Amino acid sequence: MNTRRQFLKSVGVAGAAAVLPINSIAKEMAKQKMIHQVYFWLHDVANTEEFLTEAVPMLGRCKTVGKFIAGTPAETADRDVVDHSFQVSCTIFFDSLEDQDVYQSDPLHLEFIEKYSHMWKTVKVYDIAI
Repeated sequence: MNTRRQFLKSVGVAGAAAVLPINSIAKEMAKQKMIHQVYFWLHDVANTEEFLTEAVPMLGRCKTVGKFIAGTPAETADRDVVDHSFQVSCTIFFDSLEDQDVYQSDPLHLEFIEKYSHMWKTVKVYDIAI
């Protein structure tokens, strides 16, 4: 009886210990800083300046954005690994995954999509944990 009780106690402790790291990891991931990189290919290349100066800066004014950088492809040498095909890119820094989730429904982000989505033919997003 004592051996069975000890076994059940050990299994219970081991089970709790196995769950604790998962909960701890999930909480840490929610606090994980991240970079949200967005690349835009426009229907009309002639709209690049307008899109860069009027449209994209709206994203940088969203409440949970930590840092915001926008630009166009650098005039670096053509190499197989370099993609110069996009017109505008922005890099947005968030203090947590939660901040990025809030950004997705921020009224300015939604207004940007509604007002300017007709200008791009393709958009690609790369999210990076840092």
